[in-house]
Amino acid sequence: MKFHRDYWPSESQRAALALALLVLLPALSPNLFLPLGRASPSIFSEWNAPRPMHLRLFKAALQSQTSVQQQHNLWSPLANQGWRPCLDVEEPRDAPLSLKKSPRYIQVFLDGGLNQQKMGICDAVAVAKILNATLVIPHLDVNPVWQDSSSFAEIFDVDHFTDVLRDEISIVKELPSEFSWSTREYYATGIRATRIKTAPVHASADWYLENVLPVLQSYGIAAIAPFSHRLTFNNLPVNIQRLRCKVNFQALDFIPQIKELGETLVNRLRQPPTKSQVSGTEHLQEVNNEVQKQEAGKYIVLHLRFDKDMAAHSACDFGGGKAEKLALAKYREVLWQGRVLNSQFTDKELRNQGRCPLTPEEIGLLLAALGFSNNTRLYLASHKVYGGEARISTLRKLFPLMEDKKGLSSSEERATVEGKASLLAAVDYYVSMHSDIFISASPGNMHNALVGHRALLNLKTIRPNMGLLSQLFLNKSMEWSEFQQAVLNGHKSRQGQIRLRKEEQSIYTYPALDCMCPS
Repeated sequence: MKFHRDYWPSESQRAALALALLVLLPALSPNLFLPLGRASPSIFSEWNAPRPMHLRLFKAALQSQTSVQQQHNLWSPLANQGWRPCLDVEEPRDAPLSLKKSPRYIQVFLDGGLNQQKMGICDAVAVAKILNATLVIPHLDVNPVWQDSSSFAEIFDVDHFTDVLRDEISIVKELPSEFSWSTREYYATGIRATRIKTAPVHASADWYLENVLPVLQSYGIAAIAPFSHRLTFNNLPVNIQRLRCKVNFQALDFIPQIKELGETLVNRLRQPPTKSQVSGTEHLQEVNNEVQKQEAGKYIVLHLRFDKDMAAHSACDFGGGKAEKLALAKYREVLWQGRVLNSQFTDKELRNQGRCPLTPEEIGLLLAALGFSNNTRLYLASHKVYGGEARISTLRKLFPLMEDKKGLSSSEERATVEGKASLLAAVDYYVSMHSDIFISASPGNMHNALVGHRALLNLKTIRPNMGLLSQLFLNKSMEWSEFQQAVLNGHKSRQGQIRLRKEEQSIYTYPALDCMCPS
């Protein structure tokens, strides 16, 4: 069929059509022109499915077999390591015999995600104790990334919190009427004498006594913001350190709705997979009864910390091609205005330094090398994965019985937490604490919090050896057997063994010696 030239648009007509399309396209498809939005990433950065970066290892992992002994070693609980939790606070000899309500009030305003806020709450209790002040239930700022406005009472059981700490400090849910003016909005509109803005990171107890106590004495109230990481881990009295432990591991309990949903997910993970869960998989390994016995009723939680912010901030290559590189570079430049120092290194240099977060493909290869079979029940704890399902596809092929909140529960069951990042993270935290094994793809606040909490209870937690894995993944000619042996050797002592806290390290990540005693 031939077109008459009279029906073919002229050059000027084609230009006019192109201009009209350019004008109409933003209205027809606005997401194409939103490369900087955290919640709505640009299509340009994610429309190409990432290529497998380690195809040789991936193909071998699909065919790998796991032995009964490997399964036994993987799923066996940790042996007693000679430590136990000790959270009772012993007051110094000169402390008052009975706790009296202080007429001076401490307020803190906490930003960040759930686990950063948890650490801030623990520190706020400790600061109130140091200053002998009454603590107002901490205010949780709106999360700037996920726009979550959940309050303390929407996440944590307030009555349990105050009851556990009633002999340690005085706590009130609200300020008395004479201080009702002291609000977040009040401090956002000008310089206020009662606001403490200059608390240094990891401030000492003496700093608070010298700089905050005089404000309390003059005004009866002090509001500290910002407050994240504003109390040192060093040179504090034993009773203050033990108090922080008690808050973190005992006083901060999730509200019943979160625990109920978490328990529902745990119970379903411990049940055998249904026919519908298995039918969508390409194949499952035929395993003998002994291996099935080792895996029965068990599950592993994977915290896949691979969101767009992390991908951009790392400045690494993740297999999405030129379009992804350009989109992440633009996102990084506008969002952090050149403050990402990693961007001055090549991808190979960053990987040599172990500074690239593990992709879903890489964490899947790690799990397969450790001996987890594709019959393993794996729970995915993540808010949003950069690249979506296309990025997760290789991991799902290795572990077809992978589940998440949406796959294990109905929309009605999730109604109270849906769309609220902090509540969703709290559910994941609960499921993670009840898992047989926990592993996080990259260090972060949730990783740190769970590593510490599970160490306190002597639960198995696998910490990826980032330096080793970076070197292994750079070797494109490595055979599976060599890769697997290197992984096994490099993770023998990274499965929950107690590590004593060093100076400057967090007691929330390393609870021994501050929160634990020799048994």
